[in-house]
Amino acid sequence: MTGVAAILLSLLLLMYLAYRGLSVLLLAPLLAVLAALLSQDVPVLASYTQVFMKALGNFVVLYFPLFLLGAIFGKLMEASGAAATIARWIIDILGTSRAVLAVVLACAILTYGGVSLFVVAFGVYPVASALFRESGVPRRLIPAAIALGAFTFTMTALPGTPAIQNAIPMPYFGTTPFAAPGLGVIASIIMFAVGLAWLTYRARGAQASGERHGDVATHDRKPEEDVPAIDRSLRPMAHGEGYDLAEIGAGSLGRPGIVVALLPIVLVVALNYVFSRIVFPSMDASYLAQARYGGVTIDQVAGVWSIICALLAANVVLLVLNRHRLPGVRRMLDDGASASALPIFNTASLVGFGAVIASLPAFALIRDAVLDIAPGNPLISLSIAVNMLAGITGSASGGMSIALQTLGPAYLEMARSAGIDPALLHRVAAIATGGLDSLPHNGAVITLLSICKFDHRQAYPDIFAVAVVGPLVALAVVVALGTWLGAF
Repeated sequence: MTGVAAILLSLLLLMYLAYRGLSVLLLAPLLAVLAALLSQDVPVLASYTQVFMKALGNFVVLYFPLFLLGAIFGKLMEASGAAATIARWIIDILGTSRAVLAVVLACAILTYGGVSLFVVAFGVYPVASALFRESGVPRRLIPAAIALGAFTFTMTALPGTPAIQNAIPMPYFGTTPFAAPGLGVIASIIMFAVGLAWLTYRARGAQASGERHGDVATHDRKPEEDVPAIDRSLRPMAHGEGYDLAEIGAGSLGRPGIVVALLPIVLVVALNYVFSRIVFPSMDASYLAQARYGGVTIDQVAGVWSIICALLAANVVLLVLNRHRLPGVRRMLDDGASASALPIFNTASLVGFGAVIASLPAFALIRDAVLDIAPGNPLISLSIAVNMLAGITGSASGGMSIALQTLGPAYLEMARSAGIDPALLHRVAAIATGGLDSLPHNGAVITLLSICKFDHRQAYPDIFAVAVVGPLVALAVVVALGTWLGAF
């Protein structure tokens, strides 16, 4: 078998078997070894121990604090009731008549503030179910509404987001989380507008045809198990159709007020900006040039440092302000820490897989083909490469990591030769992760459908519209504007 065929076979198997539900922790090393085995004159064991494991370890070393602090932050926001308070606050402002908009904004605020999208999905679902029932909006649109708020613009486009997709490009391009803020805002508006327009159109069409909230068949529900741990006061309504909106707002567990609930999220964004734009750039960090500190510059580490400091400060504030609402702090910290392990090792395994693929002699042919897609415009080539790999792996962060691990230096050199600001590369790479990554085999999509108790046939077409089509449109606009105007 030729080297290119071996690479393509391993990629297709990764996509298919991941879709079938097999763990990436198993698939990535096995298929990396398979690709090496089927290629000619490639030492298999060396490819595993010296390439795969080294790349995996480097990713964990660099990003583990972000995963750890982010998971703890999400756990504390959930356990303290802050996430439920924010969702309820938005609903009170917008009213039940704007159910779709309320759910999207609730998810957006929580994820932009650093709450894990999985925590957001569990926490917002019962509120969304009650709100959609009261508004007469079909339940099958709940997954798409959550996806629009949690999986799209707050994950990839909004400047300053602590999402890992916004952090991965920083060491490669020497940028900060606020890279190309103008283009990021434009992309966010496009994703939000396209997604909201689609969901509004679908909701009105369903209501006009007489479709009721609970028309789509769902599985039998066990009342207590159906209510996420975020708030056991959310009791199912009769006939299993939803939750009582009045009870959701009752705050029977002593949830915090909106100022206390929002303050940690505001701190994450504000401190992230202060550290990345003011504090670290003004420091004398000449010591970083020493070999024991990696021989790097402050620009290469300031972005990661900023997010670490911002999340750490927000976690401390969360603990102090909600200490009486968090009786089992040790257990919650343990749970948050444990919750960070699987996501980082899933992503790191994909990074290791990409490193092995990049080490194969035949990869040079694929690399050259990708770089030649638009030889005069690295933005187009980068956006296509990241999107394709994110789609194949079913992972935004995994696809980006593979692309930048293998092609990042080449794109940076091309950008410098063309006079393109590395900040623009950062923003294009981040936005490009949020298109084809949301194909049916994506783990977040599968988890979201499970939480909302739908299958792909019932709810995925609307997820595709808001989480694939909208981001691809935004990406095209950003590449065009970036080519014309540059980073701004």
